[in-house]
Amino acid sequence: MNEVDLTTKTNVKKKIAALVSVISNTSLIALKIIAGLISGSVSIISEALHSLADLIASFIAFFSVIKSSEPEDDDHPFGHGKYEDMAGFIEAILIILTALYILYIAIEKLVKAGPNHYFETNLGIIIMLVSTFVNFCVSKYLFYTAKKTDSIALLTDAEHLSMDVYSSFAILLGLVAVKYTGLYILDPIFAIIVGAIILRTGLSLTKQASNNLLDGALPTKDKDSIRQILDGFKNRGLMGVKSTKTSKSGSRRIIQLVIFLPCKMSLLDTHTLCDEIEHSIEEQFTNASVIIHAEPNCISGDRENCRQCKTAEAIKPRI
Repeated sequence: MNEVDLTTKTNVKKKIAALVSVISNTSLIALKIIAGLISGSVSIISEALHSLADLIASFIAFFSVIKSSEPEDDDHPFGHGKYEDMAGFIEAILIILTALYILYIAIEKLVKAGPNHYFETNLGIIIMLVSTFVNFCVSKYLFYTAKKTDSIALLTDAEHLSMDVYSSFAILLGLVAVKYTGLYILDPIFAIIVGAIILRTGLSLTKQASNNLLDGALPTKDKDSIRQILDGFKNRGLMGVKSTKTSKSGSRRIIQLVIFLPCKMSLLDTHTLCDEIEHSIEEQFTNASVIIHAEPNCISGDRENCRQCKTAEAIKPRI
């Protein structure tokens, strides 16, 4: 399968996953709103607001993966991957705002606690059971697809739903406790726990998404992989690495290298070696843009090894 077909297949997977998230969130919001209004539970209503934020995030993820799948053009020579990074950042901010609002209404109800009677807790328990199961299945699917396609937008969406699993389960426990103890104060307490969990996730995702937007370097494990690949070319003519610059745009890794080669190496041999290095890195990272600039070893100040340049034929690339 060539690179174009692989990219097309990846984009289709991302679109399907984002659409599944939109459909599941829409269905669960309707169920939670009904259950919240009938039961009068602030925790269920808070969870419905959380799911509403998830729905908005799912739409953002869906449209971002469509936009990011567009090919490179004159205005975007490195592609449109930053749309996914921007979507991930917006979704993370949305998570934080939702968490703060949930904490606000839960604390307000806790402070103003008074007589409270649920019309029906059984419906709320059933709805939260369904919500926990559906979110667990969809989040696992999104995590799998995000890992396969390296999509920050889908990863953020998966984190949304993953937090829904924990929050729905926490609310489920709260409703069961209220049903059998009659301690209605447990409802806002569980809502506060849910808000705190969501807030922590939002802060973590904001850091990750902003790193890509600000062209932060690739993770250490990726840079170590690049270094190992370069080490394998030292017996092929590579005499040193002047600089390694990395960043990420959506799922695409952008890697820029400045390397030292023997001064007597021909232009053809230099081009061949650089092509082989690029190919090795692209095999390691399925979606990578590699740019290599070669400089003669003489200017590196390594006079001892520079004597090897006179015998460049002995270490020329194997074509």
